[in-house]
Amino acid sequence: MAVYAVGDVQGCYDALRAALDGVSFDPARDRLWFVGDLVNRGPQSLEVLRFVHGLGKAATVVLGNHDLHLLALAAGHGLPGDKDHLDEVLAAPDRDELIDWLRHCPLLHHEPALDFTLLHAGLPPQWTLTEATAHAQEVESVLRSDDHPAFFAHMYGNQPDRWSEELAGMDRLRFITNCFTRLRFVTPDGRLLLKEKGPPGSAQDPQALPWFDHPGRASRGERIVCGHWSTLGYMARHNVWAIDTGCLWGGRLTLLRIDGAEPRPFAHECPGAQDPARFA
Repeated sequence: MAVYAVGDVQGCYDALRAALDGVSFDPARDRLWFVGDLVNRGPQSLEVLRFVHGLGKAATVVLGNHDLHLLALAAGHGLPGDKDHLDEVLAAPDRDELIDWLRHCPLLHHEPALDFTLLHAGLPPQWTLTEATAHAQEVESVLRSDDHPAFFAHMYGNQPDRWSEELAGMDRLRFITNCFTRLRFVTPDGRLLLKEKGPPGSAQDPQALPWFDHPGRASRGERIVCGHWSTLGYMARHNVWAIDTGCLWGGRLTLLRIDGAEPRPFAHECPGAQDPARFA
C-alpha cells in the first residue's frame, strides 16, 4: 500500500488523473490525502468532486478556502466572483450529495501510524497539535450541523488576527477557520497576516514570517503536510512539507508519498488552466 498526499487540485481533473497514472495509483490498494482546494478556478471542479467522492475510504480530504467558498455559495452566502468556476457544481443533479459529503470533511487529519498531520494552510504558533485538533473539531461540528448557514454568513473576514482562549462565538470560529484555510505569514508575536500572499520575503510587513518558520511554534515537533501557498512552491523544512506547486497556473501537481521512511515527492507537469496575471 502506498499513501500519497496530493497538492491543490483546484478543478484540474485531467492533471490529477495523469499524475495518479504516473505513480500507478490503485484505489483498491493505495490511499490519497488531499490537502484541500479540490475546486474552483480550474475547468473541471465537478469532475474532481465526483472522482474523489467516488474513491470512498481510499481518499482523505481536508477543507481549503476554495472548498469553503463553494459550501458558502451552496448555503446561500458569499458572493460568486468573476474568477470562480463553480456554477457547474451548483447546478449539478448530484449537487446535494457532493455538498453534503464535502461539508463533512475535516479541517485537520492526523494519523499516528504514519506520524503525519494533514491540513490546508497552517497553524498559529500558539497551538500544539492537541489544541489544533480540538479547535478544528469546534468548526467541524458547526459545519456538520443544521447551523452551518449562519456560520457561512459570518465566515469571511480577517479579524480577529491573534489567538486568545477568551475568543468566543463567531470571532473564535473565524480565527480557527482562517488558520486552517488561509494562513501563510505570521508576526513574531503570533498575529496572522492574511493579506500577504506572495512568496517568503515579499511581505510588506517587515516582521512577517512564514508560519512554519516561527521559532516558538508549538507544533514544531509534528510532521505536517499542507498546501495553499502556490508562490512558495515545494518546500520541506521544520517538519513541514508544503506541496501546492501551482498546477492551476501551469506549474506542477505534486504527489508526496508519505508511507515510507522519508517523504518522497513526485511532480506532474501541468499545462495550466489560468494565467496568474489575471489574479495579480
